[in-house]
Amino acid sequence: MTLAEMCNTSTSYIGQIEIGNRFPSLKLIEKIALALEIKPYLLFCDEFDRKSNQKAQSEKKGRLPNSVKSELIDNLTGAIRKIINQTY
Repeated sequence: MTLAEMCNTSTSYIGQIEIGNRFPSLKLIEKIALALEIKPYLLFCDEFDRKSNQKAQSEKKGRLPNSVKSELIDNLTGAIRKIINQTY
């Protein structure tokens, strides 16, 4: 199952978020975090903060491999930061 399917949205919309052309709603951010089995605020943290948090938490068996989760978080974080920087 893909992230888009887990979030009940299209793969093209997720792709647009990843490249910084779209900004997800708070509801979609919550869905993404739920699908990735992370707290929503982690989508806004840098890599160091996420890795520290991941070490502190016990590892859970997720629907997506950790490497896929990490890549998606990196892409979404970069896209969100890009959009925020364009806005301000």
